[in-house]
Order: sequence, then structure tokens, then C-alpha cells
Amino acid sequence: MKFGKRILEQADRLAEFTEDEGRLTRTYLTPKHREAGEQIAAWMREAGMEAGFDALGNVVGRYAGDRADAPVVLTGSHMDTVVDAGRYDGTFGILTAIACVQDLHKRRKRLPFAFEIVAFCDEEGVRFGVTLIGSRALAGRFTPEMLKARDKDGVTLKEALVAFGGRPEAIPLLSRKGIAAFVESHIEQGPVLLDEGLPVGVVTSIAGASRVKARVTGLAGHAGTVPMPGRRDALAAAAEMALAVERHCASRPRELVGTVGKFAIAGGGAVNVIPGSVEFTIDLRSGNDAHRKAAVAELQVALNEIAQRRGVTLDWDLFFELEAMPCDEALQAALAESVKAHGVAVRHLPSGAGHDAMELAHIAPMAMLFVRCGDGGISHNPRETMTAEDADIATSVLLHFLENFQPPNP
Repeated sequence: MKFGKRILEQADRLAEFTEDEGRLTRTYLTPKHREAGEQIAAWMREAGMEAGFDALGNVVGRYAGDRADAPVVLTGSHMDTVVDAGRYDGTFGILTAIACVQDLHKRRKRLPFAFEIVAFCDEEGVRFGVTLIGSRALAGRFTPEMLKARDKDGVTLKEALVAFGGRPEAIPLLSRKGIAAFVESHIEQGPVLLDEGLPVGVVTSIAGASRVKARVTGLAGHAGTVPMPGRRDALAAAAEMALAVERHCASRPRELVGTVGKFAIAGGGAVNVIPGSVEFTIDLRSGNDAHRKAAVAELQVALNEIAQRRGVTLDWDLFFELEAMPCDEALQAALAESVKAHGVAVRHLPSGAGHDAMELAHIAPMAMLFVRCGDGGISHNPRETMTAEDADIATSVLLHFLENFQPPNP
């Protein structure tokens, strides 16, 4: 085994950079972000790259091409995590690419392109509620409004970035042009490859997403004195709405998934009080934008009907939309050839999760390689797992792709 054992050891090391004792949580512009980024940069330099933090807190490593004017191929993934995370989501895509460069450097081999690895600073959006921050900047899609986002302590993104040592005024300069390709390697975060006994697969597209903040307002009252028929219970209404979301999406299993991920009673609620106000979120995803947008409209109507019937009001805030993104067909074919070269059957499959690759697709041809997860394909969970053997195969496939990729003439 050439790569797998060390990659898993490095993932274990990165998991030590956590804000929460006993579980992995690493968010944007925190001391643990810096410590993890410094470790990643050190591994990049050890592999033969130039590396360091950029103005936004991404860690960027560069392995020069065989000539000064060579085009650029980008890869990478995110180094931030969700709360109580697994240790391979995002980080595997960084570590597998570093392993490829280390192998090339040992053989003193340069490619017909400069190869850059980006450890993106914030894909998950846990701290500030803004997702894909690092990749948006490289795609030229970071907006000044994002700097105003606040964390739970009221600190703005701009304030945190300055304290981190970043340079808000330099963010526009991070926008890239003329990139030959972006290829991201990532754990599948699902059971398809596991169920089919395959170590890797080629991604066809990345699902789009719509997110809604909903607030149900009823009338608080005494739990013992208000008769059942006259109640305007915000929690009961919101619960029915959550089930309506589940029922609607379950009736369209091939085209749509929906999740109510947050559910909160105003003030925390009390055992002897009828809830008067409840907030919850809805996350809708589909590889077909038309189906997703139709579901948003249909659910808004359905949930308003529930509100009217129950004598409550519904405030509906569609605060986030991300378009579905197809992967480049030529890059898919090239990845498929690299998979075949390792004696593995080619499985094409879509991604239901969002990735930094979605943003880079705005400026370059984009492709993704999926790697098998164990334990039912679970992710965003400390039970997230992968084997050294699969890490080894995936890294070998990526290396084969890089050594055989010929960037188009500018």
C-alpha cells in the first residue's frame, strides 16, 4: 500500500485540532482553523510545494508545472467541519492531493500544468451561516455583504478575519481566471458505492439546494385552562408542517430530498405553556433545479394552508438558493479511464451534497471523484469511516488522472 495508511494517519492528526473536547468541531477563523491550516501547509511544503494562507484564510499549495507559462489545474476540499463531525469529509480531498504531489516530487516529475491544492477555509457555514466562502472567493462570487454576517457572539466575519490576520480588502484579488480544470476528490457521504462493492465512482452532477427559515406564530396560553378546540398552538402546527415536508419529498424519491434540520420554541418553551412561536428550517435538494423550485412553491402553499386551518401565521424566508451543477463530460470520461486503469468498474452517480466544486464550476471545467464510505455511508457524524485500501485506490486513480491529463491549448 503506497498512500492509504499515511493519509488516514494524517486525518487522525487533523482531527486533533478541535474546538470541542471529545468531538470534532473546527470552524472558520478560530485558533483551531489556524492550527489545522498550518499543519496542512507544512505537509504541502514537505511534499515539494510552496504553501501558505491567502487573504481569506484558505491554505493554498502550488506545485510548479514543467514550464513557467503552464496553465493551472486546481484541486482541494474544505478543512472546516460541522459540529461533532467525521474526520474524512473535506480533509480527504486535501490529503489525497498532497500525497499525489509528494509522489510526483519524489520522482522529480513535473506536469504540463501547475498543480494547486486549496484547503478551503469554510464550506460548511457553521460559524457565520454563509457557505462555500473560500471557493466563492476563488470563483469571483464573494460579495461584500458576506463580511457583515455575524456569529452567535455578534462578531462579524470582517472583524474575525482581521483578527485572524486576513485582509478583507484583498479578497477581490483572489478571483481566478484561466483555470484549465478543477477536480475534487471526496468521500461519497452515502451508501451507493458501499452497497455495490466499489471503492470509487465518478460524479455526474451536484444537486442544487433551497433553504427556508420558517416562523409559526400562534397564541401562548396556559396548558391547563385553554380548551383543545380553541388552541392556536404554534408547535403543533409546526410539527404538522415538518411532516408535510417529509411527506411531499417522500412522494418524489428520485428527484427530491427535504430536511427540517432546526426546530426551536421561542424562549425554550415551558412544560405548562402552549407554545406561541416556533422557528424551523427546511432544506430542499435536487439535481433538477425545476423540480426543486417547484417544491419550494408547492410547500409554501401547503404549509400556509396548515397555518390557516390551525389559526396561526407562517412567515416564510427563502434565504439561500444554489443551482445544481453538472460535471464536465470530458473530465468525467478522463476520470473513468483512470478508474478502469485500476481494474475497477466505472460507476457514475450524482452528488446530493453540496461541494466547493460547485463554485469552481463557474470558472473552470469541473469534475469529482467519489470514494466509498463505510458504516452505511454515514457522514457528518463521528461514525464516518473509510479504509486505507480505498484511500490508496482513490489516490492512485487521482494520480493517474493527473499524469494523463492534457490541458487544452489556451
